[in-house]
Amino acid sequence: MRRSLPAVLTAIALTAPAAPPVRAAAPEGYIVVLRKGTDSVSIAQEHSGKHSAKLLHTYNHALHGYAAALTEAAAKEIADDPRVVFVQADQRVRLEAQTVPTGVDRVDAELSPTADIDTVDKRVDVDVAVIDTGIQADHPDLNVYAAGAKNCAGGVGAADGNGHGTHVAGTIGALDNGDGVVGVAPGARMWPVRVLDDSGNGTFSSIICGVDHVTANADKIEVANMSLGAAGTDDRDCGRTNRDALHQAVCASVAAGVTYAVAAGNSSVDSAKRVPAAYDEVITVSALADFDGKPGGRTASTCVADDDDSLANFSNHGRDVDLIAPGACIRSTWIKSGYQVSSGTSMASPHVAGAAALYKAAHPSATPSAVRTALISAGTGEWNAGDDPDGVKEPLLNVRTF
Repeated sequence: MRRSLPAVLTAIALTAPAAPPVRAAAPEGYIVVLRKGTDSVSIAQEHSGKHSAKLLHTYNHALHGYAAALTEAAAKEIADDPRVVFVQADQRVRLEAQTVPTGVDRVDAELSPTADIDTVDKRVDVDVAVIDTGIQADHPDLNVYAAGAKNCAGGVGAADGNGHGTHVAGTIGALDNGDGVVGVAPGARMWPVRVLDDSGNGTFSSIICGVDHVTANADKIEVANMSLGAAGTDDRDCGRTNRDALHQAVCASVAAGVTYAVAAGNSSVDSAKRVPAAYDEVITVSALADFDGKPGGRTASTCVADDDDSLANFSNHGRDVDLIAPGACIRSTWIKSGYQVSSGTSMASPHVAGAAALYKAAHPSATPSAVRTALISAGTGEWNAGDDPDGVKEPLLNVRTF
């Protein structure tokens, strides 16, 4: 039976409509999803040789398949191979952020017995993957596990040439060493998984490569953060119905025991229209505009035009959002061993990833579902949801009891 290819997704998105006709390939090529039990490497090499294709990635853990630069004609022919489940046009994605604050204070991380913030460098014993632009491996305020690095975005190594990934890493786990900043889970081991280039752009195939790496190391990595996104929806079937390879990979990774925190997006729309934010298996995080680390809405903006203690005006919202966390004017680590203030749901998500790391440190056997439930249950209502477009007041992240 002929296998159709999902339509090319719009930029900044990661969705895959169900079984539309084949369209022109994106410059990055196609993602070929193979049946379980098949040999991804041998089939990828076979197809590559037959169609003079350039192989980009092979997947063996979160997904069986490969990514390659193919002509449209070759993609159609490969879709007819009985070993192929479907072929999906690759698509570019970008960062979900442009702005960063006093978030550690607002989520009460300084009160967490596991974080134990007191300027003495003790380090939370948890491994967190930052699926992003990479991390500056030798930043003096980060505990980077260089041996766990993975580069899925081309170029050389998993070093951060953008700054975004390093910023995310600092919010999760900057050292409690008296210098610079401190993260929600101080000293947690950061795994740099580079899926976005120095401009903050990537592809479905590069992100799946990163998720595949995390899943292959799920015996060590407890938490992963993805502050990135694109237009798309959740078929409520782990991507099997609408043929979304990324969703399939994320589901497999969560099933392997990895808790995922993801950014809701910065388009002021319902997060149900963005992926991975729309996926039910992840913890989706919107952004709180908070300028003093305290409830009450009494402080003027320090870097963005917004009201203190409210849903950030750029933040996506909706029923797919699980938690809200600080995401405006956040100060964190940056490349060249520096620090920078940024804002966006990209800055909110790592607060939740850090919270998940604290919970896993205290409850090592907790499943991703149990972690999600615990974080939501511990959330508070101490913020002003008066301007929230959907009228749903998400719990505000709080880690004081973790």
